[in-house]
Amino acid sequence: MRKLISSFIKYIKIEKGYSGHTIRNYESDLKQFSKFVASKKDIKKGDPGIDLVDYMLIRSYLGELFDKCRRTTIARKLSALKSFFRYLELRGLAAFNPAVEITTPKQEKHIPTYLPIDDMFALLEQPDKEKELGLRDLAILELLYSSGLRVSELVTLNIERLDLDSRLVRVSGKGGKERLLPVGRKATVAIKEYLEHTEKTRKKAGYSKTQGPLFLNYRGGRLSARSVNRLVKRYSKECGIIMEISPHSIRHTFATHLLDGGADLRSIQELLGHVNLSTTQKYTHVSIDKLMEVYDKSHPRS
Repeated sequence: MRKLISSFIKYIKIEKGYSGHTIRNYESDLKQFSKFVASKKDIKKGDPGIDLVDYMLIRSYLGELFDKCRRTTIARKLSALKSFFRYLELRGLAAFNPAVEITTPKQEKHIPTYLPIDDMFALLEQPDKEKELGLRDLAILELLYSSGLRVSELVTLNIERLDLDSRLVRVSGKGGKERLLPVGRKATVAIKEYLEHTEKTRKKAGYSKTQGPLFLNYRGGRLSARSVNRLVKRYSKECGIIMEISPHSIRHTFATHLLDGGADLRSIQELLGHVNLSTTQKYTHVSIDKLMEVYDKSHPRS
């Protein structure tokens, strides 16, 4: 099974162009399943044959996951198995797809965490503009809120992808799909100021004014997603935000504030880079909740 998993991972990376995040998850999921099969079939070498896998074995595997994992995680692991066996079946490496008839578990309804406007503005006031790292952090927060980027899109962003005169940024999203996004005026000013103050740092790190990573760490290398997550959490605590937030919460905030401001779902779908409108529709729940709250406070017969 190890060789087949390796072949499949190469296929989704080179031919299908899946994102690095998806590739890592699928590889981990399939290796986990391989270990499960080996344990159930008493394979001492730990590398079972594909012919040992059937419908009931996969059901048993998923059943064990229900006590350990969220339904979204189980759905992803099942998706990895379905894609893997479909790949094997199409190439004549497996007689059939034992996962094809298994239904994806029903997902829990999840309303995204987002910040009210006052809290979001308070968060943007936290970075120290007198320091280089403070200017960087402000530019990060402004860009996340201005354009609704995923943290993975933010940290892989290069300077040449920005057109600050036109206030546009080109990002590479899931599956390598590109989209062109507007950049807010405040975010544009913050990014320009950050770039002006980091010219020496960039030169020392071997980058030019117009090329290389947009956001750098204190050593001059590309900033990591983990670092962005840490700084968002730190600033949220400093300004007294009680709820647990992350860079993705700012993306939710971006979408919710647009919807509350009158933007239509199709436009928000394009800006977020969602393939399906149903993914974007979760933001309507947030707005309906807000609408009901206003109604309850305002209507004399509520």
